[in-house]
Amino acid sequence: MPMTRRQMLASTAALGAAGTLSACGGDTYQVSIDRSLPVSNFGAESTGEEVTAGLDLSGKVALVTGCNSGLGFETMRVLALRGAHVLGTGRTLAKAETACASVAGETTPLALELADFQSAVDCASAVSALGVTPDMVVLNAGINTFGDLQLINGIEKMFMVNFLGHFVLLNHLLPPMMARGQGRVVHVSSRSGYRQAPPEGIDFDNLRGEKAFDASEAYGRSKLANALFSLELAQRLEGTGVTSNAIHPGLVKTSIARTAPLVVRRAFELLGGLIAKSPAQGSATQLYVATNPALAGVSGAYFEDCNPVIVSGPHHMTNTAMAKKLWQTAEEMTSGYLG
Repeated sequence: MPMTRRQMLASTAALGAAGTLSACGGDTYQVSIDRSLPVSNFGAESTGEEVTAGLDLSGKVALVTGCNSGLGFETMRVLALRGAHVLGTGRTLAKAETACASVAGETTPLALELADFQSAVDCASAVSALGVTPDMVVLNAGINTFGDLQLINGIEKMFMVNFLGHFVLLNHLLPPMMARGQGRVVHVSSRSGYRQAPPEGIDFDNLRGEKAFDASEAYGRSKLANALFSLELAQRLEGTGVTSNAIHPGLVKTSIARTAPLVVRRAFELLGGLIAKSPAQGSATQLYVATNPALAGVSGAYFEDCNPVIVSGPHHMTNTAMAKKLWQTAEEMTSGYLG
């Protein structure tokens, strides 16, 4: 049924307040294309199928986390469409099986509960048991709690799921990729990493909820962590033939708002189609970075709308010292699961 003027105003206000959905606003940050790296003709409205048109990925293996919905599902679908064997992970094997069965091409479902470090270890072991080594790893899965502090084994939930779970998984996947001397890792970060993270960046003394909790900052912290993970990994992978890059998919109409307050969910349902990308458009940047031949050898970059960008303004996305400290902290927090 049509919206009343009052409903429209309320919904617009709710979306305006939903910084954790849009991760945009204000003039503090300026984003410009980094022309020192290969630049594409694609942009915000490009789709995953468009950025991979003409590519034959036959014989390639890709692992995509969070394949059962949204960006992960579309990323898996397009990679399989282009001929890749896609290993698709879901929080349960049943979820992954359902998603994999619904796309054309070669797919293998895997269970991965990122809130459980042992599940990440087991997932990597399952990949090894298949006798395959990924050519592309797209660390796509993520959550936004929107609410009160939630701890899992004493660690803030978004930091654990969005970053630490992937940290464990990837550390187990990397050795065979490095031994082979090729591969790409794509970290799904966000503009939230520089617009919503705490002013000090990664507040290392608050990762277990020791201080005041702000859901928006916590989400931004987790996405900053993904960008810094990529940055430090790129340094560690130098000379191996394996690359690491971070991306912002854009504001995309997916199910990530399912746990948001009711007014925000309703607003996003009503207006999301007007201001947000479709999953087909949202998947484009990670698919471009994972597959485009022009990006062979490009590592340690950050991409928005299918192009490498430079962000000006007060942020920590390129803070190499913080990235190194984050890696060391992650090793301590996941001790016993890295092998």
